[in-house]
Amino acid sequence: MRIIVATVSFTFSGLLLSSASLSQTTDTKDVAAKAAEADRKLDEQYQAWVKTLSPAEQAWERVLQENLGSFYLPIHKRQKVAGQSNAWDFVKDDPQLPRVLLIGDSVSRGYTQSVRRTLAGKANVHRAPANCGPVSLGQKKIDVWLGDGKWDVIHFNFGIHDRNTPVADYSKKLEQLVEQMQKTGARLVWASTTPIPDDAAKRQTAASIVERNKAAEDIMAKYGVVTDDLFSAVTPHLDTMQNLNDVHFNAAGYDFLGGKVAEAITEVLK
Repeated sequence: MRIIVATVSFTFSGLLLSSASLSQTTDTKDVAAKAAEADRKLDEQYQAWVKTLSPAEQAWERVLQENLGSFYLPIHKRQKVAGQSNAWDFVKDDPQLPRVLLIGDSVSRGYTQSVRRTLAGKANVHRAPANCGPVSLGQKKIDVWLGDGKWDVIHFNFGIHDRNTPVADYSKKLEQLVEQMQKTGARLVWASTTPIPDDAAKRQTAASIVERNKAAEDIMAKYGVVTDDLFSAVTPHLDTMQNLNDVHFNAAGYDFLGGKVAEAITEVLK
């Protein structure tokens, strides 16, 4: 009898485990189905919005769809469907004003709108259709980011995403990008990379940015490129302007950085 009871108990336990696993699988499928439906509805609303745009604006949205990637494109879609402005807004140029291009990562994205507000009526401020990431991505995508138009100023940065790129490799690729951008005839402005905190889990150190800024400084001196020293400008204000244990900044921080970027661009345009 004890053997029979043990067998029944084991079988019942197995049934419970199977039932729990089945429930978890069903829940996962339900979540995935709901997410897919939400994505479908968002894209439907976004495509309806795109149809209301001018041909030039629609062409810009196609560029964004091809380059923003799986993280930023859904954010862009949600913002556009909600009627919100963002860093990747279509810029209708005033032909009387100079054209400025911002190239950089999510920190650059964060200060783009501040730069636009500050330079309103003084310059047409565009940004590259991507989170520009590391120098390796720059080499692959620089032609797309530059587009077909003429630029008067290109303000650019690569650094945070290269914190683990060997310095020699970083320097070589950055120098090649400088050479390519100079061929456009635009005045170049290099933005030193803003500070990052030490974080072992993310394999990042504050010293890595100091090291890469020094390497970039040498390259910019070689090519006569103006430096917008955002690192030095914002460092005294990190406690109030940078998010805790993060490379990104709060609204006040982005306004501050945007003001510095606008100042550097204005000085070059003189």
